Amino acid sequence: MSHGSGRTAHRTARTAAQRGPRRGAARQTRRRAAVPNAQRTAAEAAATEVSRDDGSAASDADALAALGEICASRAWARLLLARRPYPDTEALLAAADAALAELTPDDLAEALAGHAPIGAPRPGDPVSAREQHGMTGADAALRDEMRTLNEEYRRRFGQVFLIRAIGLTGEEMRDALRARLGHPPEREREAVRAELGGINRARLTRLARPPTASVSTHVLDTSAGRPAPGVPVTLSVRRGDDGPWTPLGTSATDADGRCRDLPHPPGDTTQIRLDFRTADHLAARAGEAALGAARAFFPEVSVVCAVEPGEHYHVPLLLNPFGYCVYRGS
Repeated sequence: MSHGSGRTAHRTARTAAQRGPRRGAARQTRRRAAVPNAQRTAAEAAATEVSRDDGSAASDADALAALGEICASRAWARLLLARRPYPDTEALLAAADAALAELTPDDLAEALAGHAPIGAPRPGDPVSAREQHGMTGADAALRDEMRTLNEEYRRRFGQVFLIRAIGLTGEEMRDALRARLGHPPEREREAVRAELGGINRARLTRLARPPTASVSTHVLDTSAGRPAPGVPVTLSVRRGDDGPWTPLGTSATDADGRCRDLPHPPGDTTQIRLDFRTADHLAARAGEAALGAARAFFPEVSVVCAVEPGEHYHVPLLLNPFGYCVYRGS
């Protein structure tokens, strides 16, 4: 899914799971215009229950599809919708746990089918890429080992290896996979159910929070007419025009020059700063072009932008040895 489609699905899921079915597209549009999602709290969303009426069947279908972005088990989504309304986020999470406990082996298999293998997030899916962020900097040896272990796990248990990867390093995920390969089938089924519950809770909690901004970038070397891979990018945030900067996370551009896995700024962020460490890339390019430059003229580039909650900001950098340009893209 793209960044844009992910935000839409997240808003729909939050509305569907906590509020109940809607009365139709026109009324939905009016309601969002009157109360922007960015200004709603989780408690306000949970406390608003829309009555069932003739349009509820279509609304439930939309809600089931949206909840499928959280967990691919249709039975889990139906149980969650049937127990509305929820007075708060904790009640929603408790209902999610209870629904998970009722899933049959076939239901669990359906849920697992919606998850990408560790180390191989689906292209264009920022959710799995974000949750597997610990594998981003993994070297080739670790990636190859994870691929081999994933295949061994699938042969042994007939399913994808599932782990709540948020906050884990690539080495920690590998070690967990190694350990669980030794589980007997019954113990592994219990482990999978527990991991799935943790993932569902994390995703629901994220949806229940007020929307935050999201940030991505790409770097294009205009002197070469191609992407600039391996450029380190640090995202920092602050509140107000004069507040202190707080580093939030660091990543690097991929082979396509893109940086898609920067963390989301906190909801009260008013400005972001992207710091591009361009020295190594420009020095390497100077050597390739026989320019004879001992060091880059622009060893780093810093860009400050104002942001609003709920918006996505794609800020590309067009770079050459003696100049650069930035803009808000899409």
